[in-house]
Amino acid sequence: MTDAIRPPVPPFTRETAIKKVRLAEDAWNSRDPQRVSLGYTDDSRWRNRSEFATGREEIRALLKRKWNTEHEYRLIKELWAYDGNRIAVRFAYEHRDDAGHWYRSYGNENWEFDERGLMHTRHASINTLPIDESERQYFWPLGRRPDEHPGLSDLGF
Repeated sequence: MTDAIRPPVPPFTRETAIKKVRLAEDAWNSRDPQRVSLGYTDDSRWRNRSEFATGREEIRALLKRKWNTEHEYRLIKELWAYDGNRIAVRFAYEHRDDAGHWYRSYGNENWEFDERGLMHTRHASINTLPIDESERQYFWPLGRRPDEHPGLSDLGF
């Protein structure tokens, strides 16, 4: 399958890396496994916590399982570093489980892109901590984070 180009494409500048990170954040905040999977190559390889996925079909299945249990999911990503066709990000997201308990997950991702701007490698390391509902920081309506909402550094995460 030939995929369309997904700008920005490598080699990344600081500006284009920041844009790529925000586009990824926006896709993930949609909680739409199909939409998210289109940013990855057909043979993309993931390490997500202790789970490994290869290809869009497995990525969609992983994301569907994820968002069936992580309710009211809201995510913020921030550029950490970039070079050529690689981007490193840090992120934090909040969600609640079926029992109504709240969590914040913190992590880092290492991304590698092909020449079309599709991610072909994603390594994620994630730690999840329970939080009280009163500790929540992400209150925007489900979907894209508003531009005026503080980022990770602004929140001290």
